[in-house]
This record gives sequence, structure tokens and C-alpha cells, in this order.
Amino acid sequence: MRATVLLDHERPKISIGEVRDVLRGAGLKFSTENPDIGVVIGGDGVFSYYGRMQNIPLLFVGVRSAQATGSKAFLAETYFDELENALIGIRDGRYTVVRHKRLEVRKNGRKLGEVFTDVYLQRGIESNGLRYRVEVSGGQSFGESAIGDGVAICTRAGSTGYYSYPDKIKTGDWLESSRYTIIGDDEVGVCHIVPTFTSRDGSSLQPLRYTVPWESRVTVRLVREADARLYGVTEDRRGVRVGAKDLVTVMPSAGTTRLIKLAAHLESKS
Repeated sequence: MRATVLLDHERPKISIGEVRDVLRGAGLKFSTENPDIGVVIGGDGVFSYYGRMQNIPLLFVGVRSAQATGSKAFLAETYFDELENALIGIRDGRYTVVRHKRLEVRKNGRKLGEVFTDVYLQRGIESNGLRYRVEVSGGQSFGESAIGDGVAICTRAGSTGYYSYPDKIKTGDWLESSRYTIIGDDEVGVCHIVPTFTSRDGSSLQPLRYTVPWESRVTVRLVREADARLYGVTEDRRGVRVGAKDLVTVMPSAGTTRLIKLAAHLESKS
């Protein structure tokens, strides 16, 4: 079996040499040409990136950190200190491959890319807040207005990100950072980011977050010019600039991400 190694381009947590040594110990061949699987090492941001860019089966590998602000790697299937045993299991066929849905993102009708986890429109450093509209059509149809830092739209795989921040507000001024919500495979999550105001058209609802059916189409448009950036569809840390004349559309994609699930983990959940 041939495996390629996929790391953070700027801040790899492990050297490629260390990973190649583990591959060799497990009896797998390192190869960048027509690999059978990809070994992705990093945190959820790295997993999100390769999850939307790669079409081969991927094994997500976290790296344990003693730092309080180190990577949480919610999406990791295993950790680097367990990698050799995990790869031996894969070599021996003790795994399955699960397909995860992706979302397609467009700006003014032009496809920007696909999303494995989430895409979010967020204020830049030149704006104090965004005033924007969200329109949902397809499985449900409604519109709403909001003022806040922005809005995140996610798949099931991305629901441990911005979508779950309301879960972490325990009581009063305290956080419970380990809490999160997992949405269904047939749902799209929508979450306003730290809003000061929301209003659903024709109702008294002031939504913070919700899910809509997978077949839904979600559009976002600024109602006032601001420094707004779209993240999740580009490697550029500055995001994609979005203005008041732009329309961002998020819809189901035909593409999928294939993730490796280890047999031991599947058995523990059965």
C-alpha cells in the first residue's frame, strides 16, 4: 500500500522524515504518485483544507500538545503516537472508508471551491460589525437580517467549529470548552457569529443558529458596505473580499470527502 503525507505548509507539527519512518515501520510505502491513502497530520484547520482538496481516502492524525491553546483536533481519527499501530491495521484491512458530503461556494455565480467543514463570512479589521441578509431556499424558504461579526455555514464535519460556540457558554461568564453539537448528515448548519441583532422575516424569531435540509441553498449579502472576508475556500489568510454588491451562495456539492475509519473505533461505537 502506498501512502502520501499531507502537512501544514507553514507550520508542520511533525517533520515529513518522522512520518516516513513511521510508514516504513508499519510496512507502507511513501509515495506522492498515485497514493492509495493520504496521512494528514495537524489540527482541524489542516484537516478542513485537505478534506476539500483531496479525493483519496484520508486518515486524520492529531498531535498531542501540552499547551492549553494547542490544537484540539476534534476530527482526528488517531494521534501521532498511535500512528504506527493505526497504519498496521490499515495495511491489514481493518478499516472502512466513509464518504462525507461537501458544500459548494459561489460568489456572484462563480464557483470559488468546495467546503468539507465550514465556510464563514466574517468582519475584517476595518469593520466593527457586519449588517447582512441571509436567504434560505430549497428545503425551506425564509429570510433574515442580522448585525454581528458574521455568519458560518457548515456540514456535519464542520459542526464542531463556529457552529458549536453557543454550546460552550455554560452559565454566566464561564465557558465549557469541551462541549459541541454534531448535526446530521442530511443537514446544513447556519450560525450567526456573536450577533447583536437578528430577525426572521414575518415572525418574532431572533435566531442564533439552526439547521436546514441538505438540499437547501443559502445566500448571504451585505446590506451595508464593510470590510468583510469569506474564509474556508482559499489558502489566503486574508480570505476572499466580499462587498455590498456581491452575492455569496452555498449549496450542496456533488463532491465528497473520503475518510478512513479504523476498525477498533467502529467496534467501540457499535
